[in-house]
Amino acid sequence: MAIQNTILRGPELTKRQFEKISRLVHGLCGINLHSGKQELVKARLNKRLRRLGLRSFSDYIDCVHADQSGGEMTAMLDALCTNLTRFFREKEHFVHLARHVLPRVDARSGLDKRKLRIWSAGCASGEEPYSIAMTLAETLKDRLLWDIGILGTDLSSTAVASAVRGEYELKQVSEIPLPWRSKYLDVVRTDVQRRYRIKDSLRSMMHFAKLNLMDSWPMQGAFDAIFCRNVMIYFDKETQAKLVDRFSRMLTPGGVLFLGHSESLAGVEHKLRYVQPTVYEHP
Repeated sequence: MAIQNTILRGPELTKRQFEKISRLVHGLCGINLHSGKQELVKARLNKRLRRLGLRSFSDYIDCVHADQSGGEMTAMLDALCTNLTRFFREKEHFVHLARHVLPRVDARSGLDKRKLRIWSAGCASGEEPYSIAMTLAETLKDRLLWDIGILGTDLSSTAVASAVRGEYELKQVSEIPLPWRSKYLDVVRTDVQRRYRIKDSLRSMMHFAKLNLMDSWPMQGAFDAIFCRNVMIYFDKETQAKLVDRFSRMLTPGGVLFLGHSESLAGVEHKLRYVQPTVYEHP
C-alpha cells in the first residue's frame, strides 16, 4: 500500500530541490518562487516527471540542464506559469482605453492615418488582447481609417498557440456582452461542445509571439498602451523596477501602462505618472 501511495502522489520535492528549481526559474524568466509555492511546484512538475518516466526531482533537474534544445525548460515554464484570465477582466481598464487613450491618439494624429499600437504583455490564451480589439472595434467608428496593431506575447508557448487559434468554449465567452458575440465571434461547433472563434476582422489586428520579458525585446515600439496585468506579482522589487523602466521607454508620450488590480508601483522607482490605481502614464 505504501508503494502504491507513493506512485499516486509522485516523488517528494525536497527543500533543496525546490531551491534549485526556484533559482533556475528566476534566472530564466525572473519569476520569484517563494517557499509557499513548493507544493504547487511539486504538483505541476510531477506531471512532467510522469511523462518523461523519471523517478525523482533530482533526475528531472538533471534532465532540464542536459536538454540542449531548451525544450524541457520551455515545458517546465509552461507547467509552472499560471494563465488565469478571462474576457474583459478588470473592465475599468477597457473603459479608460476607450475614453482617454483613444481620443488622445486621435487628437495627436491630425489628418494623417491614425496609428495605434497596443501591447498585451502576458496575453495568456488571448482573452485580453481580443478584449482590447473588441473595445477598439466598438469605439472607433472609422476604424478602417486607422493603422492598428495589437501585440500579444506570453512566456508560455502553449498559451500563445491557444491565443493564435482564438477558439473558446461557451463558459469562456460568457463575459462578452451578448450583442458583441454575434458581431465578433463565429460558432465553429454546434454540438454539446459548442465553441466560438474570434472573427477575422479582429484577428487581422493581432500578432502573437512567445516572449520572455527578461530577454531582449525585438519590438521597435512605441506603444500607446501596454497591458501587463497580474504579471508583476511574480517578480521581486528589483526585477519589477527594471521591467517598468523598460516599459516606460517603450511608451509614446502620454502612453499608458495598465497593471493588475492586485499590483502597484509602490516601493518601485519609476518615471511614470500615477493616474489612478493600476494606471500609469508616460509624462
